[in-house]
Amino acid sequence: MRGDDDRQAEMLIALTPDQLVPTDHPIRRIKPVVEAVLARLSPLFDEMYATRGRPSIPPEHLLKASLLIALFSVRSERQFCERLQYDLLFKWFLDLNVGDRSFNPTTFSKNRERLLRHRVADAFFAEVVAEAQRRQLLSSEHFTVDGTLLEAWASLKSYRPRDGQDPPTGGGRNAEVDFRGQRRRRETHASTTDPEARLYTKGSGQAAKLCYLGHVLTENRHGLVVDAELTVAGGYAERTAALAMLDRRRGRKQATLGADRGYDTRDFVAGLRERGVTPHVAQNDRNRRSAVDGRTTRHPGYAVSQRRRKRVEEVFGWGKTVGGLRKLRYVGRARNELCFKLTAAAYNLVRMAKLETMTA
Repeated sequence: MRGDDDRQAEMLIALTPDQLVPTDHPIRRIKPVVEAVLARLSPLFDEMYATRGRPSIPPEHLLKASLLIALFSVRSERQFCERLQYDLLFKWFLDLNVGDRSFNPTTFSKNRERLLRHRVADAFFAEVVAEAQRRQLLSSEHFTVDGTLLEAWASLKSYRPRDGQDPPTGGGRNAEVDFRGQRRRRETHASTTDPEARLYTKGSGQAAKLCYLGHVLTENRHGLVVDAELTVAGGYAERTAALAMLDRRRGRKQATLGADRGYDTRDFVAGLRERGVTPHVAQNDRNRRSAVDGRTTRHPGYAVSQRRRKRVEEVFGWGKTVGGLRKLRYVGRARNELCFKLTAAAYNLVRMAKLETMTA
């Protein structure tokens, strides 16, 4: 039987966002973890704000909103503020009522600058990792490191000589730019949109792009991210960031570090051994001698690390397809690093929620 097209709107309805979110929705397992982490960060939030003045957007809302942007692939902060007006799941996650209005996009972006100044992303990410440690989900001995290119929010046409001489252009609004015959180096050229972005490529035959490098250190038990960092692109950036992330974990038991063959250099392997870490680095013996010899490769654990290290690609895959990191949405390294670390925290929360269902 065909139903009637009843267009009459209800005058009164007694529902809360909590009643409309499905009881088996994965985000219900994520929210308690986030609230526990935010409760431990409350003293830091108190230091960030003055005791007098007009109330601003709570930092809890700012961090929860950043997680929603990553979890639901929201394209921009403005789009998030628009969606928050009608998406009841978003309002439930932020503990808002149905009738509460969304944030003003300009005010929202301005308030997020406070998170940047006080390095709240670092503290939030550290608390998420500590929560995973409390749940005994982390390995304390075996780790993997890797890096990936993150395309900057800047066009190749913005990469111009520092002396102000522009390359020849054609007509039209989106003028054509001819770079043929020009040597474009970072010493002589810079992006007018994002000066910190660098023209870089990780492999021969690949097109160079204006980009940053994102680095993660994962543990090998469940593939959770234990440290993350975003740097300017460069030939030594991955190995330098790897050692820096290991140094931040000093005092904790470390046994092995897996990595691809791009890390197979004498300086990096020697740096690992100085820190008491066994270099389970893939051998790069193409027309050269590998820095990793039979003292390491003969042990069964080396083969295990080589299999486990490939799970680090899941972090980059999720971050680029779901978390919106395929093309960065901010200008400048500091803002993009804030986004990168919060996206890594979001990945950990999703992974922890999944592990909870598997062990239940």
